[in-house]
Amino acid sequence: MEEKNKLDETAVNFEMSDEASNAAPAQSTPEPVTPTCDCKEEKKCKCKCLPIVNCILLVGLVLLYIFHFTGIGAKGGKSLVNAEAKAPVAVSEGGLKIAYINTDTLMAKYQYAIDLQKQLKDFQTAKENSYKQQMTQFQKDYQAYVGGGGENMTLSQQQAKEKELTDRAARLQNLESELAQQVTEKTMQESEKMTKAVYAFIREYNAANQQFDLILSRSFSSSPILYGNEGMDITDEIVKGLNEEYAKIKAEK
Repeated sequence: MEEKNKLDETAVNFEMSDEASNAAPAQSTPEPVTPTCDCKEEKKCKCKCLPIVNCILLVGLVLLYIFHFTGIGAKGGKSLVNAEAKAPVAVSEGGLKIAYINTDTLMAKYQYAIDLQKQLKDFQTAKENSYKQQMTQFQKDYQAYVGGGGENMTLSQQQAKEKELTDRAARLQNLESELAQQVTEKTMQESEKMTKAVYAFIREYNAANQQFDLILSRSFSSSPILYGNEGMDITDEIVKGLNEEYAKIKAEK
């Protein structure tokens, strides 16, 4: 009965893990839920709430700021010429024409970024719910068996049932990391797609309007710019243009 002993030990671990995850109240806000883990030794910690999933959205947004935007755009769309675009502020006579964009503001007001964040959160929640449903069903089946479900089984049937439950427990442990990886990959792919679109729009918009020599990125958390002349801030007009482009694309779908 070695398999049964292993099964009992596995079930105890899952029960303890389930109690820990149930202790954390569900949150209805769009902020990522951080699972609790009572493990004293990090290497042995096997929480069942997709431990790395909860910081995926934050990682994705940080990447949007530091990716340096890399190419798609509004080709084939309406003209990007803006009669109200700010005139370039020259650093010196005959010098470089420089502008900057506040990426914190851009991410907060760009509707594509707002919609993407919600889509990624929904995707994450769906994966977490799928995992929890399978875990709950496993625990019910296990409790039904150890609570008397195996009394009317032959020895060979009991052994087969115990092997099935043990295999399911192992698959659930692997499923946790698989679902987390799926969320990570989707976040990276969607974030890259958006940053390429933003870069391409800025490139085309600049060519159609001010024709700055250099456009910098400014953010509160990470930025080489400590101060900038407000005349060089083109954030609002870029956000306005991006939202107009995004609204047009959504309307055509």
